Amino acid sequence: MRQDFDLLVFDWDGTLMDSTGTIARSIQLAFADAGLPVPEYEKAAYVIGYGLKEAMQYLAPEADDAAVARIVDAYKQHYLQQDAHLVLFEGVVEALPRFREAGYMLAVATGKSRVGLNRALGATGLGDLFEVTRTADEAFSKPHPAMLEYILDFTGVVPRRAIMIGDTTHDLQMGQNAGTATISLGCGAHPAAALRAEKPLNHFDQFGDLAAWILNKA
Repeated sequence: MRQDFDLLVFDWDGTLMDSTGTIARSIQLAFADAGLPVPEYEKAAYVIGYGLKEAMQYLAPEADDAAVARIVDAYKQHYLQQDAHLVLFEGVVEALPRFREAGYMLAVATGKSRVGLNRALGATGLGDLFEVTRTADEAFSKPHPAMLEYILDFTGVVPRRAIMIGDTTHDLQMGQNAGTATISLGCGAHPAAALRAEKPLNHFDQFGDLAAWILNKA
């Protein structure tokens, strides 16, 4: 694999950090606070990866801008109450430096805001491992390819030499739209069947399985 790819681009929530449940529950609480019908857990999890405003608009298509703003504000409050307790998936801290040692460049393309990602990178100490990161408030929301296109331009890597790795169909479709390969992880927001239907290069149920495969192939 190392002969075929130079750049590994990771989603954050549900891919590197075990945060899917916290995000989905925070969305549900935000809708309750706003006095709007609370989406089922599966629907709340489905929008993970979208930009925050886009996610709430998807879940509440009839809501006006003021209502969407209330949901967003309530979500931020609920999520921030749990943010400090979130942890990375097992094996992430050990694997990322080894990917670098194997010769890969690393990047992040996430539906988080820049403030949110910077807070997460600072808390985990992973920031220096990534060549570049891109967030949903700096580009169009997934599955639009803008985030990946920026990362490719920044690193000088052509699409066929990059892999987008994520836990949602939004991640995989963004990779497809940008012309990169994709790998899916079943430990996050979207079910394995939906991920496999996007025909990724490979699928893994856990981050540790992905890491072992990459390092073995490297």
